[in-house]
Amino acid sequence: MIHCIIVDDEQHAIDILVHYVQQTPHLKLEGCFTNPMEALKVVGEQKIDLVFLDIQMPELSGIDFIKAIKGKCKVILTTAYSEFALEGYELYVVDYLLKPIRLPRFLAAVQKVVEQIPAAAQQEAAEEEYIFVKTESKGKLLKINLADIDFIESLKNYMAIHCGGHKTLVFTSMKELEERLPKKRFIRVHKSYIISIPKITGIEGNLVRLKNVITDIQIGESYKTELMELIKANMIQ
Repeated sequence: MIHCIIVDDEQHAIDILVHYVQQTPHLKLEGCFTNPMEALKVVGEQKIDLVFLDIQMPELSGIDFIKAIKGKCKVILTTAYSEFALEGYELYVVDYLLKPIRLPRFLAAVQKVVEQIPAAAQQEAAEEEYIFVKTESKGKLLKINLADIDFIESLKNYMAIHCGGHKTLVFTSMKELEERLPKKRFIRVHKSYIISIPKITGIEGNLVRLKNVITDIQIGESYKTELMELIKANMIQ
């Protein structure tokens, strides 16, 4: 998981980036700032991997912000002015996004960050995201990494968590799991199914296909709209 913040003195620009971040499973938004000085404090105190950074801001410009953090995290510049591109690249920014920013261009920039962050660090961060569940064995708790979950199936009095072809039966409710699981990673598509968004490989009619899962998952009519909105947000027209 890549921990990121957004720094821009225009709220409208922040809102667009927030929407894009929410559609990108491997990004975790840690905060939005219209005041670059507040953002600078957060970068110094917290684990931030990536900053989406405007250039022209009061008090502290984006260029000065980059110099102040001294390479502590990756930076993607977001601006309406192309004349700052050269200076930005001289400061080793990952990418330079010109407003208005389109989602495909945003995703391409984020992919560059993914490729630059060591795989070991990404795996370590991913393994920190987990849940403990009560299994069918009395008094036994099992740790399940969220990245391993393919889908969750409701089976009357218990839930079946499917991971890589293996099924773990747990005593909880669909509602509790839906509330506990991060919405940017999981989505409910049927009264009996929650699926992992990163595992989606395709949709055909009322069926969704998941990576390395033989059985297609049925999409319930009351859940289809939310799923299709997610798909459309990441669709190249």
